[in-house]
Amino acid sequence: MRWDLLIRGGTVVGPAGAGRADVAIVAGRIGEVAPELAGDAAETIDATGCHVLPGVVDPHVHFNDPGRSEWEGFASGSTAFAAGGGTLFVDMPLNASPPTLDAASFDAKLAAAQGAARTDFALWGGLVPGNVDRLPELAARGVAGFKAFMSGSGIVDFQAADDATLWQGMKLAGELGLPVLVHAENDALTAALARDAVAAGRTGIRDYLASRPVMAEVEAIRRAITLAADAGCPLHVVHVSSGTGVAAVVEARARGVDVTCETCPHYLVLTEDDVERIGAAAKCAPPLRPAAVQAELWRHVLGGDVAFVASDHSPAPASMKQSANFFEVWGGIAGVQATLGLVLEEGHARRGLPLADVVRLTSRAAVERFRLGDRGRIERGCVADIAIVDIAIAAPLEAADLHDRHRLSPYVGRMLRGRVRRTLVRGRTVFADGRAIGPASGDLVRPAPGSPAGAS
Repeated sequence: MRWDLLIRGGTVVGPAGAGRADVAIVAGRIGEVAPELAGDAAETIDATGCHVLPGVVDPHVHFNDPGRSEWEGFASGSTAFAAGGGTLFVDMPLNASPPTLDAASFDAKLAAAQGAARTDFALWGGLVPGNVDRLPELAARGVAGFKAFMSGSGIVDFQAADDATLWQGMKLAGELGLPVLVHAENDALTAALARDAVAAGRTGIRDYLASRPVMAEVEAIRRAITLAADAGCPLHVVHVSSGTGVAAVVEARARGVDVTCETCPHYLVLTEDDVERIGAAAKCAPPLRPAAVQAELWRHVLGGDVAFVASDHSPAPASMKQSANFFEVWGGIAGVQATLGLVLEEGHARRGLPLADVVRLTSRAAVERFRLGDRGRIERGCVADIAIVDIAIAAPLEAADLHDRHRLSPYVGRMLRGRVRRTLVRGRTVFADGRAIGPASGDLVRPAPGSPAGAS
């Protein structure tokens, strides 16, 4: 047999567009891509009528293992991810307990992931007050970079980084050749607004939304950019919720600052009106915004200003999503399974986003920014991380379709485009026909040597 696996008859999507081709895989990598490849293989998959996409890369998930696996866990979280065409995720340092703040906690998280993660994975380290001197040991272990909160995280053991901690950590991260990621909201402003609202008995959904204005996000983004530019550190701003926030990144990049940003499906398909309709399952920080803010965000996405789309999957048990005081409800969107389907429906089908840009936003750009290896492209020599998707199919998401632990997704009932027929990690099928296949054998992916890539 010349090949281990042949995927025949599908429409392969690459940076230049889409075309019919066969994909040959050998030893976990793509051996050839061409129409009507000659030769045979140990296994052949008929992809006729489907699109063959690079597997989804999600650089922003909270699987909460070890210590809070009852919130999600690597096993259930990665299975849901694979069901949505996912092949490589990067897990945040919180809400694991302990959070990933030093070599010992990195080792604990790695041990929890090995044998449980169905897909490959990388790990972020944390940057908090008191652990700046631990960044080198985290880098030596193989973290992809360091995550900091500029406002309260909601978790006692992961404190917000003050400006001094952030600047000092950025200087060291720059020397280590790793990026710093920030949750950018002005803590003094949001905390004061929340405190005043609660003291006045204003604890409803609209009161919470008003306590975290767009201005709080934009100010923090600009401050992080100033600190990173002075420190010489690559900066990435997570879950940007507004076009004004993206514009601050674009302006800085035009001045030569090494900064990128992501947004999330919930900011692209849900608005603040949906929070009132859905309730606690749609609470997040930064919060969902008005339709006009969402429209401006979409203009930046379609214009190529947003590096990629990440789920920010942050689940919690149902008991933490129940309170008459909306400030007390756990804030986090559970959506790791839905990213590709939402981008295909809202972006490609409704707004004309080219399939090549869908791939860039959901796979290739995150790989390049964080140096995660030869992934995100269906090209000879690349790792064979692949999602075979019938994008002609669109259907409402049902709770019964979900594979995450609690199935508390705000996307239930929303139209998703594309039925994932099969997900392959390193050429091995891990999910097909609605069920997980084979043992969980995901591997740790460490960043390649060098400096983080600039914006795509």
